[in-house]
Amino acid sequence: MKEAVEKIVKSLVGNADAVEVSEISDGRSVRIEVRVGEGDMGRIIGREGRTIKAIRSLLFYAGQKQGKRFHLDIVE
Repeated sequence: MKEAVEKIVKSLVGNADAVEVSEISDGRSVRIEVRVGEGDMGRIIGREGRTIKAIRSLLFYAGQKQGKRFHLDIVE
């Protein structure tokens, strides 16, 4: 799932080289942390948070199929 999030985020930002995605798993819960460049934070969040909400929705439904719970955090 980490690779899918990384691909989505890299396609959205202006500086794809500054994107870092890490995955921390503890049983059924998986935390995905995304770090982006300084000017790309707004592109990931989107207008009124719609973009990040859409990515989190994709993770939710993928987690339903895999029996896991994914949490997506944007780290500054």
